[in-house]
Amino acid sequence: MKKRILYQNEACMIINKLPGESSEFPEVEREGEDGKFPVPVHRLDVPVSGCLLLARFKEAATYLGAMFSCEDTYIQKHYWAIVESSPEADSLPAEGELVHWLYENERTNKSLVLPLDAEPPSRRRIRERPKKAILRYRLVGKGDHYLFLEINLVTGRHHQIRAQLAAVGLHIKGDLKYGAKRSEKDGGIRLHAYSLVLPNPVKAGRKIKVKALPPVMAPLWKAFAEAAGG
Repeated sequence: MKKRILYQNEACMIINKLPGESSEFPEVEREGEDGKFPVPVHRLDVPVSGCLLLARFKEAATYLGAMFSCEDTYIQKHYWAIVESSPEADSLPAEGELVHWLYENERTNKSLVLPLDAEPPSRRRIRERPKKAILRYRLVGKGDHYLFLEINLVTGRHHQIRAQLAAVGLHIKGDLKYGAKRSEKDGGIRLHAYSLVLPNPVKAGRKIKVKALPPVMAPLWKAFAEAAGG
């Protein structure tokens, strides 16, 4: 675990999460007056790898949690996604923005994506109000079987990248839940939280900037890094 700590100060730490690993890290938790810390400030889905922010005490968790929940640009989140080739993928513009409504389906643990002008589903199928989901992407490479996408996650919703890409016919490698052809051996998917930029909670006016390559650099990730210059 120590080798996967990307950054830490008195208030927080950032870890390069493995695919298939929970966002909870009991091996780094310590008992404090307010419970066990550090705790994750945001969530990465279990099959997703990459930069995960954890707060080291209660006040830091409150402060950083407010930054993540704000519909502003306090937190910058960039992802790498390896997408299966398809007719939709082959005709994808080099860059663009996806905007939808997202509804979480409790029964299936999936997010339902609809256009902004679509009729909402029955309230029995969702547990909360619809939320607008926005992401921006850039195509950085293309091969015979896969596309490499850099993604700027403007909002942070349940399964947002996975669901929005699937809604336009793009399926992340290994993501059976959202339409991929086959699973990955390690139970992960080819979606990686590549970078985080956030306000430093202990140094006013300063920012924390972290980048991390996938913790398991399989050949496709190496090809992605070369194409992206990462």
